[in-house]
Amino acid sequence: MILRPTPRIAPKWALLFTSVVVLATGCSSGVSQEDHDAVVAEGEQLKTQLEESAAEVTRLSADKEAAESRATNLETELGSTSEALAEAEDLLAATLEEPEFVLPTLLTVLIRGHLRCGIGGSHVGFSETLPDGDVVGFDADFCRAVAAAVLGDSDAVEFVPVTAAERFSAVEFGFVDVLFRTSTWTLRRDAMLRMDFGPTTFYDGQQLMGRRDFPLNEGSTVADIDGAVVCANPGASTQKSNITAPAAEAGISINFEEANFAEAVEKLQQGVCDVITTDGSALLGQKSINDPDDEWVIFPQTALSREPLGPAYRSDDSLWADIVNWVVFATIIAESKGISSTNLQVPSGDSEAARLLGTEETLATDLGLDADAFREVIRQVGNYAEIYERNLAPLGVIREGTFNELAENGGLLYAPPVR
Repeated sequence: MILRPTPRIAPKWALLFTSVVVLATGCSSGVSQEDHDAVVAEGEQLKTQLEESAAEVTRLSADKEAAESRATNLETELGSTSEALAEAEDLLAATLEEPEFVLPTLLTVLIRGHLRCGIGGSHVGFSETLPDGDVVGFDADFCRAVAAAVLGDSDAVEFVPVTAAERFSAVEFGFVDVLFRTSTWTLRRDAMLRMDFGPTTFYDGQQLMGRRDFPLNEGSTVADIDGAVVCANPGASTQKSNITAPAAEAGISINFEEANFAEAVEKLQQGVCDVITTDGSALLGQKSINDPDDEWVIFPQTALSREPLGPAYRSDDSLWADIVNWVVFATIIAESKGISSTNLQVPSGDSEAARLLGTEETLATDLGLDADAFREVIRQVGNYAEIYERNLAPLGVIREGTFNELAENGGLLYAPPVR
């Protein structure tokens, strides 16, 4: 709308005033009737023009108020639109970064027809790929246990080898459904990563392995490696600090050489490193295959750190977390009750065992599984003791007297009740 300027009416008032003056003067000085009538007519004309001008001013004033009101409304609407647009952009960005809807893992696995399980692939005793392509090990068997529970087939597993650097991203972005890869549950990982940890399947701890001719023996401690070259993972600040702190207390000096674990083992063989360090279970695995003459020794007897190892999965799928957790718990409960792959009988009067195997109640169906899901886990893969004895005992990984014993035997393995 184009606003026209307000008419200038002051001159017309002046003209009207002048005409009235003329008329008054004329009347007093004896003007003719003709002049009188002309002045009156002009006065009436000016009066009409004045009324029209006043009406125009009133109309323009109303138009101005309407325009100002519309402008205010438009400004408000524009502000609301801008806010809505900003919210839409934020929502779009969030959707692109992390979609609100993600297909549940259980449904994904059922549709796919097999489990994608992240493993190390070269960890002796835990997950090792054999020349024929078969994957064996403690972690690999827990992958099979999950497949047995979900799909009824422990062989319905695609093993996905992942490095230490990429393992957690593989979980976060859904490249694997679950991770069983000697991964330690820590506060920082729990808080910072978009994933959660399940029950501990193996209680490990950092130890050292060195040559007996250093000299070292089973009773050695950090105080006995004065002057040693210690091979440790590049950037593994925690591993290093676990050694440097007791070394400083003992008043000894050591030298670190960076090498990943496979390189460290080679350097120990070559004599480049006097000592290497990582989780005790990994050291035992390498000793079992690379030290036939028993020239290496693992120490100290008390580990330098706590390394609880277990499964990991996405943090946004509680049902899947429950499934993985209860598969692990089922193997522990089965061992505790004497139920194994060769003995699937429910102990007399043991209602919890009956619920676990699905013969009394169908609790597994609450997790979206078949009623006999946990029975299939034990039948096809075994209880915890069977998994341990099959994979770790041959390497000399002693269970007796360690945290990896059942709670009733003095260890830390314990499961919630089935009810």
